[in-house]
Amino acid sequence: MNHEWHLSNADALEVYRDWPRPNTIISDGAYGVGGFPGDPRTPAGLAEWYKPHIEEWSRRAKLNTTLWFWNTEVGWANVHPLLEQSGWTYEFTNIWNKGIGQVAGNVNSKTIRRFPVVTEVCVFYTRTPLISSATAGGATVHMKEWILSEWKRTGLPRRLANEACGVKDAATRKYFDQGWLWYFPPTEQMMKIVAYANEHGDPNGRPYYSLNGSDPVSDQEWSEMRSPWHHEHGVTNVWDRPSLRGKERYRGSMQRSAPRTYKPTAMSASHLNQKPLDLMRRIVSASTNPGDTVWEPFGGLCSGSVAACELGRIPWAAEIDPGFYEIASERLQSLDFRLL
Repeated sequence: MNHEWHLSNADALEVYRDWPRPNTIISDGAYGVGGFPGDPRTPAGLAEWYKPHIEEWSRRAKLNTTLWFWNTEVGWANVHPLLEQSGWTYEFTNIWNKGIGQVAGNVNSKTIRRFPVVTEVCVFYTRTPLISSATAGGATVHMKEWILSEWKRTGLPRRLANEACGVKDAATRKYFDQGWLWYFPPTEQMMKIVAYANEHGDPNGRPYYSLNGSDPVSDQEWSEMRSPWHHEHGVTNVWDRPSLRGKERYRGSMQRSAPRTYKPTAMSASHLNQKPLDLMRRIVSASTNPGDTVWEPFGGLCSGSVAACELGRIPWAAEIDPGFYEIASERLQSLDFRLL
């Protein structure tokens, strides 16, 4: 079976414009540890490093686009404010615990003076739900403000939203709340609110809950405003998973043969931070549907793209280093995938 995938030997900033808009973005770029040419030596420089990429992600993202941001704890902490300023909403942090096998040497000595660090984070973001409505004069507002303001325009008492949804008080308590208790209305309930408002609201103000100014929002339009989430029971935000060893681990030394180029040999790991496929499958399957577009702007060995292909998603990846690009390309091709 052949699957579609796209891989460019380029800086992602040069090819974002050619990629379709993403359903999810898997970011596994600079960590601020000087791990590759161009990686800042300390985490303090990470926000500046990521800034042009985040600007492109935000410009091209849809309202239902999600982001998985891999990094160290302090690396992510330095980038988080920029993500929030750019319209990304923090949802939760996953901890990859690599376990005691990650510890090397006497790290508990008086020289090191710390507990062994054996973790990375993979932080999940959604887009802040800002919408522009013709009935609101084209202004961009948070979705929770728009839902309440549109109901106010109908002239109907708030309590009737509960009647519309067939609930006791959940509509007014959840969907009209303007604070942290606000809840994104499921499509079925939102369509009940929309239908009730347009049937019983002031005729002079119709249409209500319209994005284009002429028709109420449809169930398909509404469902596409929220990112999917496919829950896996028994999985928490702590991922106990040893670092890669064995067959899945690509081997080769980090011998630099040309600027920004690494050519692996047969002995050591070819990539210092190769992600396990099972973890990449977990995040792709949780936040996308078959046929969705997955961005992997810092491809490395393209574990995210491999997982996406395996799950029937379409990855678009970039890797600037020719050595890693070659390995990633061979890795995808070896799975009987074809480049379209």
